Amino acid sequence: MRDEEVPAWWAGLGLDGLIDVHVHFLPDPVMNAVWAYFDQASTHYGTAWPITYRTSVEERLKTLDLLGVRAFPALVYPHKPDMAAWLNTWARDFAASTPGCIPSGTFYPEPTASAYVREALDLGTRIFKVHLQVGDYDPRDEVLDDVWGQLAEAGTPVVAHCGSGPIPGRHTGPGPIGEVLRRHPRLTVVVAHLGMPEYAEHLDLTSYPNVHLDTTMALTPFTEALMPFPRELVPRLADLADRIVLGSDFPNIPYSYATQLQVLAELELGDDWLRAVCHHNGARLLGL
Repeated sequence: MRDEEVPAWWAGLGLDGLIDVHVHFLPDPVMNAVWAYFDQASTHYGTAWPITYRTSVEERLKTLDLLGVRAFPALVYPHKPDMAAWLNTWARDFAASTPGCIPSGTFYPEPTASAYVREALDLGTRIFKVHLQVGDYDPRDEVLDDVWGQLAEAGTPVVAHCGSGPIPGRHTGPGPIGEVLRRHPRLTVVVAHLGMPEYAEHLDLTSYPNVHLDTTMALTPFTEALMPFPRELVPRLADLADRIVLGSDFPNIPYSYATQLQVLAELELGDDWLRAVCHHNGARLLGL
């Protein structure tokens, strides 16, 4: 499948477009720093990682529109203190001026986190992002306990990069986020990347009623070469039709957007499954 074929593909499923819960737009200096890091991916990850959609903000938004992505967040995330609050302000402003963009937010283990997360929720933030590898913090830090409690109470989803791919961090893996869920069992967590590479262990977290997993980069040829998804787990994806949501990591992917959709279709789990994953589940999570 090519990108120009994507609209016909989702139309063939009877959808009016796609809902992608894992999209990144960042302030230009931050995005440029992210891209500079990926430019050195051979050093960091042992493989090249060219950015397919390394274009202007305007061009990236046009690409999403042409693909038929009707709703998406501009997921932001900090890597140090005193960064999350201003990223939240930037993300709200970006969403307010960008059709289809859902207001998103983030946080970091710092004394001000509880207050700025409350402010973000009060101002309409509808999805949060945490990146335990980049942020290099323990989600069980007691300073975050009230934050997790607020999000659980609000029912606001948190996209969590908690798996140990593409390289492990000090606080990645199912253990730390699993402990957060034990403390806050009603929390709505969206495990990014199907939890790669600890796929089975993160799928097990769906024993909590509001845990979902997004498809971001999973099952694509690029990722299969590094950390393949065990085929014996595919029936579990079928059983979790209401818990799997479309994610892409646009624009920071080393292949076309259509690739993610093609590999989902190639699972042969049926049109109802694809409709749920590519639209309905994301719409429910985002309150659309």
